[in-house]
Amino acid sequence: MVSITSRHALFLMLFGWLFLSCATLSTWESLTNLADDYDVTIYRDTWGVPHIFGPTDTDVAFGLAYAHAEDDLENIEFSLLAARGIIASRHGLSQLPIDFLVKLFKLNETVEEKYENDLSRAVRRICEAYANGINYYAALHPGEADAGLYPVSGRDIVAGFSLKTTFFFGLDDVLRKLMRKERPETIVTSAEDIHLAHVTDEIPIGSNGFAISPRKTADGGTFFMSNTHQPWKGPLAWYEAHVHSGEGWKVSGALFPGMPVFGVGHDDNKGWTHTVNRPDLIDVYELEINPSNKNQYRYDGQWRELERFDIPIKAKLFGPLSWTFRREGFWSAHGPVIHRPFGTFAIRHANLTDIRAVDQWYRMNKSENFEQFRQAMEMTAVPSFNTVYADKDGNIFYVYNGRFPKRDEAFNWNDLLPGDTSAVVWDQFLPLSEIPQVMNPESGFVQSCNHTPFMSTGESENPDSSLFSHTMGIETHVTNRALRARDILTADDSLTFDEFLEAKYDLSYSPESKYAELWGRIISSVETDDPLTTRALALMVEWDYRTSVDSKEAAVCMLTLREVGSYLRRGSDLPDGETMEKAVHTAAQFLMKYYGRLDVPYGEVQRHIRGDENHPLAGGPDVLRAIYSYPDGNGQLVGQAGDSYILAVHWDREGNMTSFSGHPFGSATIDEASPHYDDQSPLFARHELKPVWLKLEDIKANLESAYQPGEEN
Repeated sequence: MVSITSRHALFLMLFGWLFLSCATLSTWESLTNLADDYDVTIYRDTWGVPHIFGPTDTDVAFGLAYAHAEDDLENIEFSLLAARGIIASRHGLSQLPIDFLVKLFKLNETVEEKYENDLSRAVRRICEAYANGINYYAALHPGEADAGLYPVSGRDIVAGFSLKTTFFFGLDDVLRKLMRKERPETIVTSAEDIHLAHVTDEIPIGSNGFAISPRKTADGGTFFMSNTHQPWKGPLAWYEAHVHSGEGWKVSGALFPGMPVFGVGHDDNKGWTHTVNRPDLIDVYELEINPSNKNQYRYDGQWRELERFDIPIKAKLFGPLSWTFRREGFWSAHGPVIHRPFGTFAIRHANLTDIRAVDQWYRMNKSENFEQFRQAMEMTAVPSFNTVYADKDGNIFYVYNGRFPKRDEAFNWNDLLPGDTSAVVWDQFLPLSEIPQVMNPESGFVQSCNHTPFMSTGESENPDSSLFSHTMGIETHVTNRALRARDILTADDSLTFDEFLEAKYDLSYSPESKYAELWGRIISSVETDDPLTTRALALMVEWDYRTSVDSKEAAVCMLTLREVGSYLRRGSDLPDGETMEKAVHTAAQFLMKYYGRLDVPYGEVQRHIRGDENHPLAGGPDVLRAIYSYPDGNGQLVGQAGDSYILAVHWDREGNMTSFSGHPFGSATIDEASPHYDDQSPLFARHELKPVWLKLEDIKANLESAYQPGEEN
């Protein structure tokens, strides 16, 4: 036996450190020449927004990644670490579920298998150029970068893109239910539950999209609005940019960290946006396990072997210490399998083996007219998201987009499915023509506010619900935003662009909404002898349902809403009288503790805070001016999500385009020293937008800097 002395151990440690250091230096050196392969210029306008110009699509993809890394390498790396299934090794035990999901669902194996054959060559080159842009920035700034992540590849970009899409149609919700200690009553999470999530401390899921045709505008032009509701920080926060390629990729819009194409945006010809929908794209099967062999399941009358594989997950504990957790993974004919004390379950979702979403979005980005845009949508590779479109020719379009499995209507797809038959294991999908949609309605508008698609335009022109299979799981609920948008858009047949913008910032709850029902029930049913609660109820009676900064009634009403939020998630049931009384009293106590009175102007309570900026903030959950705020521990509700990247586009009668955009903070996502860390905050709080510049001469007239990647200093 050979013993190792402390001196030997120290030598080995030093040798290992030197070896790793040399390997890292070699890696960085190999990446510092990447810019030689690309011809691109980044123009930063006076708001810090990057405009990337180059001869080819790959040139601008490289520049787009570099510019985004300048502003937010931290969240780009977070997304890529998650896509590789190693996020827990950097960010600790809280990220174990993401790593487990990635490895259980074989995300990277699927990308490896499908990358060459399922993605177009053009998209592969885009993803590889985008990866090189990140690599190049990291090589030039190794002190900012996670050396163990590099080099990043095009496959990493596709994996990250694919992972993000699953969180929008509810895969994480299903997994969370299966991982409970006790058997859940139902696996399905309804859209009604999801759209009310904003009244708790969860991240909201919502958005607005509007398109107005010349039939309804005062000047005979076309109006378009992209108004998604996302967190203002983190890997799902929007980043604004503009690319202009000599090969026709000319888009200004927004994308997530690590995303090589624009999720929403516009150009001179068209604009498109998305809102979250929650169709039924996930099925869970209960497997019958062989009593004599726990690794076999019954399928079409026979016992089949589960495929077994190792899932090692390294997690950071504290300081330099980490631990590798080892689990077994299993797959059946249905998909990945989870063993629980109350049963064994297999999961199948619409994009389980499809990585083409990035390809479809790229084609949507590059489409020059409606026909090309529709052809891109016919791929049905983007698994979910309502889509709203408008163009300079006056076309407006809405589709309840999704990758819908073709399912046998004889089965109940709303809950657990039998795992012993191939009859419920689908592998075909509905074409775009069989999905709810509206094209150029006589009403002159389409709207999407996370509500049922059967309320997407004027009353008589909505899709007929009877024409669509119940297996699609189409939402039937109506949001407050949908009610307010319907009322505003149907009331005016000669809408000006200023009125269109004003409508976007509407601050009201509809008397028909669930919220109005809630406050009405509180006022009518709460009986109390407590003077403080009585005074709070008196204020609630006077409220006009508006969340303006000067409202003296809104604060107590919105704080009460927070207190009863968990009950609203249970569908249509409202809390009992005792719970409602406690909610009102708690809200009143909060205001008295921090302000010494109940009639506090709402803008004193709800604030928009970023860097040195601190402003009153109007709006609230599920109003068109969507704001989701959370207590800061000092008596204020601080906005954290909701209205994020906003884009408003106007084509005049001749097709000439002007556009405006806004961001809650600014283009410098994490650099607190940058003037663009918070320079858009005052505009955001005042409900104002800034101009978008697409022409190079306009960009140069409003220029802060111009440089090639690596030469910005």
